[in-house]
Amino acid sequence: MAPSTERVGPDELENRPVESTVDWSALPDAVRGRIAELGAEAIGALPAVDVPHQLRAVARFTPAKRARLGGAPLIANLRDSAAFRTAVVEWCRQHRPSALDLTGDDPVTVAAAAVLLGEETAGHYLELVSRRASDATLRAQRDSAVVRAEKAENELAKVRAELDAVQGAVDKVRQEGETELDRLRKRLREQGVKVREARDEAARASTEIERIRTDSDKKLATLAEQRDREQERAENERARAERAESDAEIARQSAREARQADEVRLALLVDTMDGAVTGLRRELALGGSGPRPADLVRGATEAQGSVSRVEDPAALERLLALPSVHLVVDGYNVTKTGYPELSLSDQRDRLIRQLAALAARTSAEVTLVFDGAGVVAVPTTSPRGVRVLFSDPGVLADDVIRALVTAEPEGRPVVVVTSDRAVADSVRRRGAHPVPSAVLLARLGRS
Repeated sequence: MAPSTERVGPDELENRPVESTVDWSALPDAVRGRIAELGAEAIGALPAVDVPHQLRAVARFTPAKRARLGGAPLIANLRDSAAFRTAVVEWCRQHRPSALDLTGDDPVTVAAAAVLLGEETAGHYLELVSRRASDATLRAQRDSAVVRAEKAENELAKVRAELDAVQGAVDKVRQEGETELDRLRKRLREQGVKVREARDEAARASTEIERIRTDSDKKLATLAEQRDREQERAENERARAERAESDAEIARQSAREARQADEVRLALLVDTMDGAVTGLRRELALGGSGPRPADLVRGATEAQGSVSRVEDPAALERLLALPSVHLVVDGYNVTKTGYPELSLSDQRDRLIRQLAALAARTSAEVTLVFDGAGVVAVPTTSPRGVRVLFSDPGVLADDVIRALVTAEPEGRPVVVVTSDRAVADSVRRRGAHPVPSAVLLARLGRS
């Protein structure tokens, strides 16, 4: 017969669970799981009449899934249904009496039994389980903190070791740098000695050349006197004319040979001085890779644009084909002549593109000068092949152009493109070739 229909004696009434006074929603997880396991085992053996309707589906689960999947409804029905709780307790007394032992050593088992039996001490057991769980959590946190502290100490020791290694490397690099600096200073002193020796050698060579030149002049003067005396003697002595003529020829031949010998000696001395100068240039590492004269002109700021290709006209190529030619362009004078309808920024960009193509085709040095007044921001990047300058506040572009021409060494071909007559006249006086703006525009416009 089902436990819910049999008659119960007085002793059994005393052992039946009373109404629970425990807050089931606050049960520790371990106690909740233990109660759910007992309920899951019990409903598999209880008659269907003792199983609440909500748990009948759970009762059909396999034993391993009941507590895991049906734990929440099992706990809820054990809490709310005294009859179901009584049936579970009775099943435990018959099949799992140790689960209801209030004197056991496991606090979780004792607390679960006290809750199911409705013992007044259930709260005490639950508090004990919670406290032990909290202690276990604190111990775990403490152990984790100890592990983290040990790990941090190990990392700190590693960092200190790495820092010591880095400091050692820094000291080594500093020592090597000081050694290299001393070596460079010593080499610089040696180079200074070599420069002084080269200068002294050049001075000695110059003195020797001057001495040879003087000796040659004296010898030539002496030979000339001898020739004159021989000619006079030939006029006075007709009988000895043939011999005098022969002597004069011999004297001339000797003079030529002496002069040739002097010239060979002079050439050897010049070669010696040239070698000394070449060695001096090599020792001093002199070269032409530094800034060009136009890069050092004050009163202007360099700027940049983009690059494109435009065919270069033949008439202007005759000037630009000169070796090391420098083309200086009066920017706004050209743009306002060729395309005044564009904005100043577009005028600059268009002319820069055209001149970049011209520079690429001719390999000429190209400097483009704009008046800096009214320019909000000067570009900072450089177009390939074109130096773009903006005159500084208070400085005219015309003055910058004159300064560029003046800065060039005498003999270098300079071409200045401008229609300003005053600028053209002033640069012409300085040896530059002025070209009207219209001529440059005509050449730039040809495809």
